Amino acid sequence: MSQRPYVLLSVAVSLDGCVDDTGTNRLLLSNDQDFDRVDEVRSGMDAILVGANTIRSDNPRLLVNSAERKRQRVGDGLPATPVKVTLTSSGNVEPTAKFFTTGDNDKLVYTTSSAFPSVQERLGEVATVVDAGDPLDVHAVLADLTERKIERLMVEGGGMVHTLFLSAGVVDELHVVYAPFFVGQADAPRLVNPAVFPQGPGQRMKLAEVRQLGDVVLLRYHPQP
Repeated sequence: MSQRPYVLLSVAVSLDGCVDDTGTNRLLLSNDQDFDRVDEVRSGMDAILVGANTIRSDNPRLLVNSAERKRQRVGDGLPATPVKVTLTSSGNVEPTAKFFTTGDNDKLVYTTSSAFPSVQERLGEVATVVDAGDPLDVHAVLADLTERKIERLMVEGGGMVHTLFLSAGVVDELHVVYAPFFVGQADAPRLVNPAVFPQGPGQRMKLAEVRQLGDVVLLRYHPQP
């Protein structure tokens, strides 16, 4: 096994780079064809990671949906759906969220050293809570996942998590799906937050694929040189 998992970051955005709008309902950026593609990608992963804010705002299940893909995983000696992973500095996540209550797979919560006692008390009965340093260290998270035999990790957001992984230079593959519309709200959440990224003008990413899926388009990049 390598020193850290292979990290694939997957995101859907509007044409102006928003991953959501400011409304209370979830903004659907993708379509059925792309949802199926994402399900196929998920089925090839050992773990799926989202931030705590994504759990609060979207309440995702983070499961493989296709019965055939789940059967294939089980036939290969794997759990029907990948391990679920989240990052939180506060532990402000409901233990009744679908992240914790759906699927028979393991759930991992990485938090800061200072917040660990309170997060353990709040979520310790529904997940394994792990101290990832203070401030939370993405390299410590990946090292711990490696020890847990996670070889392929899919990162699905949100913006703070995208920023953390991309700015740390630990993303091996980037999938960006563009929806055919603009959000146009100045305070809508974006793909990434301001940061220093190794994938700047001096280190252009390699475009590996362009694929049309109905009215959306997938761009697949390899950020590493």
